[in-house]
Amino acid sequence: MPIEVDVAIIGGGPGGYTAAVRAAQAGRSVVLIERDKLGGTCLHSGCIPSKSLLRSAEVYATIADAASYGITLPEGRAIVDWKAVHARKDGIVKQLHNGLQALMKQHQITVLNGSGRVIGPSIFSPRSGAIAVELANGESETVVPSNVIIATGSRPRKLAGLPYEGTTIVTSDEAFAWTTRPRDILIVGGGVIGVEWASMLSDFGTQVTLVETADRILPGEDKDISIEIAKALKKRGVTILTSATLDVDSCSVSESGVQADVQVKGQSQTIQAEKMLVSIGRQGNSDFLGLENTDVKTEHGFITVNPKTLQTTETHIYAIGDCIGGVQLAHAAMHEATIAVDHLLGHKPSRSTDRDIPRCIYSRPEAAAIGWSEADAKANGFKIKSAKIPFRVLGKALVYGESDGFAKVVADEDSGDILGVHLVGAHATELIAEAALAKLLDAVPWEFGRTIHPHPTLSEALQEVMLAVDGTASHG
Repeated sequence: MPIEVDVAIIGGGPGGYTAAVRAAQAGRSVVLIERDKLGGTCLHSGCIPSKSLLRSAEVYATIADAASYGITLPEGRAIVDWKAVHARKDGIVKQLHNGLQALMKQHQITVLNGSGRVIGPSIFSPRSGAIAVELANGESETVVPSNVIIATGSRPRKLAGLPYEGTTIVTSDEAFAWTTRPRDILIVGGGVIGVEWASMLSDFGTQVTLVETADRILPGEDKDISIEIAKALKKRGVTILTSATLDVDSCSVSESGVQADVQVKGQSQTIQAEKMLVSIGRQGNSDFLGLENTDVKTEHGFITVNPKTLQTTETHIYAIGDCIGGVQLAHAAMHEATIAVDHLLGHKPSRSTDRDIPRCIYSRPEAAAIGWSEADAKANGFKIKSAKIPFRVLGKALVYGESDGFAKVVADEDSGDILGVHLVGAHATELIAEAALAKLLDAVPWEFGRTIHPHPTLSEALQEVMLAVDGTASHG
């Protein structure tokens, strides 16, 4: 007999499990279909494991600089135990995975471990939307829901013609399986993933070459962020090649590693490294879902949705998270999950624009942003005013030993509205939440600046920069 439920969700990542809990809390019956493990890419091969490795790298870098804090290591320099680093990462992932499983049981959510395909009108349902599930144990189930939410995420995009073999030339998915730290590495792609791996591996002592086709790394962020992060990476010995293109046909793998030619502003360079990591973006997991059995549309591999309600062209089928493109972030998927569920419950939720979703880069130093970059704000016709405060004026940054970085605000000169906030520095990924709240509440810089911030803290950077944009900063 088919399983009849109110809501069926395909994909158990952050968007999928958030939607499942939200619907269950509203009293709806829910089936969650996940082909691998609850938590998806974020938990098992993305956000959490990468941040665990980055934290270990940060601790190692701090120990290496212990003398500047007045701490002497009697036995000399610290030693990285790569297996222990990964064991810590695996322990964190396991703990969170167990927590998710318990959360599903707590809310009486039925979890089916298998691959789901949407089927067209059939004996089970007069409309498309029933789901045929191939269970991991070889059996099958049919789920007949009133509503479907597709939350199947994304996977690393690959360069056509590159001889991937999962060990020497890899995407970030396979890199987590490395049992030893590479001596040197060529990272292709200077976006968030490439920069985070470059930061982490360089802190551990790997010689890193980072290649980016744009004229700067992190091309999607404010130019000041790109400059500051590039400066920090170069200071640690990372070679950064911008306006550079990998010659795929030149790539070869041998016992010693990989060799490839890179075209840099018309000049060819041959690079040899033990490993190559390709991080050139991600593609939506919209294939193999049976969407051809429906009227659901896709574009460039991403599912097309109503941007306000997240409904597909079949209004009882929703899609959220990476599989719809846009801002491919776990917290964006979680936000979209609440919007989709609230809408199918009959409410009228308000979805945030992609620009108003915080963007975080967990390098050393960290970077974070929300809203318009200065260049984009100008290009879109805003008459802007901006200010930037260096972290080195903050007592807490000096005490913490991480004084590189800045806080920057871009505001509309006519209305006074905050258009964008851009941060580089210690704990920037935590500080950006205050700017997100200010954006939600439509605060203007003087309101932000008059909010009393404790001293000494890193959060004073935000207060000071908001005052600075109006010319009233204490350290301006």
